Amino acid sequence: MAARFPEFRLGSVLATSFTGTLSERHGEPVERIPTPERLVDWLAVYGLDVRSCTPAQLERARELREAIHAAATAAAVGDPLPAPAVQIINDHSARGRAAAVLTTEGERRWQLSVNSPVEDALGVIAADAIDVISGERDGKLALCASPTCRAAFFDTSRSRTRRWCEMNTCGNREKKARFRGRAAAR
Repeated sequence: MAARFPEFRLGSVLATSFTGTLSERHGEPVERIPTPERLVDWLAVYGLDVRSCTPAQLERARELREAIHAAATAAAVGDPLPAPAVQIINDHSARGRAAAVLTTEGERRWQLSVNSPVEDALGVIAADAIDVISGERDGKLALCASPTCRAAFFDTSRSRTRRWCEMNTCGNREKKARFRGRAAAR
């Protein structure tokens, strides 16, 4: 019987979606890439197709994920970016050798090298994090209002006032809790 893993929380921003592979950081943490194969699956969802991943590559991916989370969290609250996190992000970005290619359908795809596809994929994620954290992209970093989540997310809503990383999970959970609290008070 195949192992059952938590569903991926998918977003439109690669870097912050990657940090979402560990959710509920301030509650009962949920690891969504517990195995190298699961990282391969997550990368494929974002068009970063790799054939395999080693445990060491999974650990490097998690290191990058945590560095992005630390830097994005600092940026969201206006704190200085942590130098070790910045170094990890920059190292991964510089190490990756992926090339953006245009398909005949007019879509961008990532071409990863044969020798280091996981490193190339992590480089794409790191470069995306640099764009988001540096303010190069139109939007605003924010932290989820859920006290158990507090995930960094990239708010591209018109008003830039989104409160939750995902309305379908954290937002609904918080609204239900408020409803139950009001009902119990009556």
